[in-house]
Amino acid sequence: MSVKTDVLILGGGVVGVSAAYFLSSLGKTVAVLDRGEIGSGCSSGNAGLVVPSHSIPMAQPGMIAKGMRWMFHSDSPFYIRFRWERALFSWLWKFRSACREDRMKRAIPLLRDLSLESVRLYDTFRDIPCHYEKKGLLLAYRTPEGLEEGREEADLLSEFGLPSETMEGAAARERVPALREIVHGAIHFPGDASFDPALFVRGLAAKAAAGGVRFFPRTEATGFQVSGRTISAVRTPAGDFAADEIVLAAGSWSPGVARDLGLRIPIQPAKGYSITMTAPAELPSIPLLLMESKIAVTPMGPRLRLAGTLELAGLDFSINEKRVDAIRRGAREWLGGLDGLTELEVWRGLRPCTPDGLPMLGRPSPFDNLILATGHAMIGMSLGPVTGQLVAQIAARETPAFDLSLLHPDRFN
Repeated sequence: MSVKTDVLILGGGVVGVSAAYFLSSLGKTVAVLDRGEIGSGCSSGNAGLVVPSHSIPMAQPGMIAKGMRWMFHSDSPFYIRFRWERALFSWLWKFRSACREDRMKRAIPLLRDLSLESVRLYDTFRDIPCHYEKKGLLLAYRTPEGLEEGREEADLLSEFGLPSETMEGAAARERVPALREIVHGAIHFPGDASFDPALFVRGLAAKAAAGGVRFFPRTEATGFQVSGRTISAVRTPAGDFAADEIVLAAGSWSPGVARDLGLRIPIQPAKGYSITMTAPAELPSIPLLLMESKIAVTPMGPRLRLAGTLELAGLDFSINEKRVDAIRRGAREWLGGLDGLTELEVWRGLRPCTPDGLPMLGRPSPFDNLILATGHAMIGMSLGPVTGQLVAQIAARETPAFDLSLLHPDRFN
């Protein structure tokens, strides 16, 4: 088989599918390859949150100290499985350098603007049945110290135009009766939203296919044909795919794919877990973050999803039962009504993390027809639609709607 198209996208997650949709809307012929099923990777079992409230990047002052407290405990919210790998040590060194206040404050306005645009785009996709709700996000705290730290972050975000409301524990329990007495207080961010991510990606892929996009699941990129600064074709076991523009949106697999092009992409896979269960009789009316335990609780129609943990363990798909049990145990400490529910799925996925907590979006300098759109870490679902829209603008040689200099793929060189 030999395929020729205007744009070839490597990766069928929320970023790749969103890019395909918007490129097709511009009249481009588009093909999407994925090593697995479309939307089956990290875009399927995550917490399903759209979070302008997470406009502070993961690389921020104090994160090194927090990580040191957790990293040697295998059931902690953040865990590093040390490996004698040059790429891991290089990533950690770059992460350390990125945890500066000046870099954080430069990034917040961009993440805010991208997140708010994604919310607007999600609102336009309300015809996709995915239990989309725009009720905000409630961050619950069990200690006065945790709530005070949350208030400091909320105050910082308010300086950048992202409002929130702080409430005492009684008010939080009135809002979400399932919360237990241990909750000391909470912060509500009204601009956030939630949905079932797998249903959304599949629904958007169907819309893209109706517009002419061709999807090729179980089709892995195994090599490239390169002439100078141009990638002329992508090799796969099913044949060659030729395209005028190539988009690399393969998440945690992006570094391995890019290595065949001589590119080094500093992305570390961060394993996350989720447990999806039947909805309790008293379903939380709003998505929650149980902050000291770092657990997300998301209502998804007839189901409830618990999600959490950040585990730097390489491209490892094994399930660490200690970490899954920590999510179960932590959620029951915070919420009533979870005992006796049927677990429908225990899931794990690999989130692609850059050292500075920002995605990589743009054209790497060695090639004229390659666009990177990867490295979204824990906010991939949040930024998926706007990233797809920006990829379409870059591929069409238009000026992007946002200044993307902070996201340039060459920034780590």
